[in-house]
Amino acid sequence: MITKRIIPCLDVRDGRVVKGVNFKDLADVDSPVALASYYSDAGADELVFYDITASAEGRRIFTDILAEAARRVFIPLTVGGGVSSLFDFERVLRCGADKVSVNSGAIRDPSLIGEAAKRYGDQCVVISADVKRVNGEFRVFARGGRDDTGLEAVEWIKRCVGNGAGEVVLNSMDTDGVKGGFDLPMLRAVCDAVSVPVIASGGAGKVEDFVTLFREVPGIDAGLAASVFHFGEIKIPDLKAALAAEGIPVRIGEK
Repeated sequence: MITKRIIPCLDVRDGRVVKGVNFKDLADVDSPVALASYYSDAGADELVFYDITASAEGRRIFTDILAEAARRVFIPLTVGGGVSSLFDFERVLRCGADKVSVNSGAIRDPSLIGEAAKRYGDQCVVISADVKRVNGEFRVFARGGRDDTGLEAVEWIKRCVGNGAGEVVLNSMDTDGVKGGFDLPMLRAVCDAVSVPVIASGGAGKVEDFVTLFREVPGIDAGLAASVFHFGEIKIPDLKAALAAEGIPVRIGEK
């Protein structure tokens, strides 16, 4: 049986990890390198880094922080933010990332996913979708949740996977930072539409939210969270122990 992954998310702005609610009111958390090392030691399965203002500011993603984190941790790293070309994929992968996450760049140039998958392999290409309900429809947002693209999310994600994306990170803007539980209807809709791994993001508030996620949406491959891990509300070893006790397969190893 495939184990479910637990993935901390590090949103980076101006060289620091930050976290907000519904993509707003960002508060400083910690150094991204120190936090990455902590999570690696704590038993996280992977890490996701987002340079959350790179797209909005029209600049390239950080690389110095990424390179230092890659030297210190030995679990897979997914990195996104401001990725808009094959050159950006190359830079991020050369700095130590295992996978590259693309959102706004793929919206601007849908051919980017196919070109990247052809050059680096499907397993390196992650479509990250920031999704919010608009008039009853799941709508894709760009530039760090600032711009409504008008794209229907499930069809957009299906298109990206068809073009070569090997994994999906589904960020529910409606539940982000609220800590009321994952967005199960949105996650079901995407899992039913694609056959690649789907990572749930947005809404974790307690251990039981992860239990509910994996029970209610068995097609989900991983649960991603930020603030509950950053502020010590959930400890990863405790979370994994609780999931294992509920019969949910997770990787528990010595660290």
